[in-house]
Amino acid sequence: MSKRIQTIDSASRRRARPALSVLIPFLHDDPSDLLARLDEEAAALEGSVEVVVLDDGTNDADLTARLSAQVRALRLPARLIVLKTNEGRSQGRNRLAAAARGGSLLFLDSDMRPDHRRFLQDWADLVAREDPAVAFGGFSLLQAPDEARFAVHRAMATRSDCVPYTQRARQPEKYVYTSNLLVRRDVFQAEAFDAGFSGWGWEDVEWAMRVSRRFRVVHLDNPATHMGLDTVESLSAKYEQSAPNFARVVARHPDIVSGYPSYRAARLLKRVPGLAAVRPWMKRAAALAWLPVGARAFSLRLYRAALYAEAV
Repeated sequence: MSKRIQTIDSASRRRARPALSVLIPFLHDDPSDLLARLDEEAAALEGSVEVVVLDDGTNDADLTARLSAQVRALRLPARLIVLKTNEGRSQGRNRLAAAARGGSLLFLDSDMRPDHRRFLQDWADLVAREDPAVAFGGFSLLQAPDEARFAVHRAMATRSDCVPYTQRARQPEKYVYTSNLLVRRDVFQAEAFDAGFSGWGWEDVEWAMRVSRRFRVVHLDNPATHMGLDTVESLSAKYEQSAPNFARVVARHPDIVSGYPSYRAARLLKRVPGLAAVRPWMKRAAALAWLPVGARAFSLRLYRAALYAEAV
């Protein structure tokens, strides 16, 4: 076994012949609660669904030991892959896909929680019934922590991300996130994630833009809760990371991204004299706890658009 890569399997993995592989990457997170919830469906699935988990360079010996023991005991067919060196979000998902055995791949973030007890069964039924090229189940904030420090992110996500499937279907490539995304294997082999993206953001949407030109993207109502809400400070740091990725998307798909509100706002802000000097004040306003949450969320959206103004 390579010192750089460690692999741990459940006892049930060898004999299983899965049609669906659930792929869960993580870095500095603990996916044990998610694994336990998914394993509750194991008896009904009878080996038709497997789980592959990737630790993309956390380097936490205690966490690895706990997850290794949990994976070995899972009733679901499962594999844990532990990397010593971080490979990044895109390359990590490509590695997960290479380790999967199912004909369909369900990308599920480690900070997601299924919103009902037939979550995997509904995905497996969809694969057996329709075998879609790409499908997104949606996500919610039903189980997410309702704390004041996350209020701005909750407001922003409720407005722009937790969208009914009927609305998502009108712009199918826009509402595709790897938090709850099904991809048929041949589609993934034809269009893998671009490893040229670094940091946070846009690699899943850019992938969906490419895929939507060749394959149908289906939206359905099979949500999971996004538990990983961020503070204003954490979210603004992610937006700062995402600006180069946004520029990469604009360069590749100007015809699609030019219709997005984030692009139009960035174009308008680009005309503002002294934007670089004003931009930090947008971030500071978003962090002011005494302001109404709606005003803080608006300020943070402005800050994101001001960052993106350099890319348009």
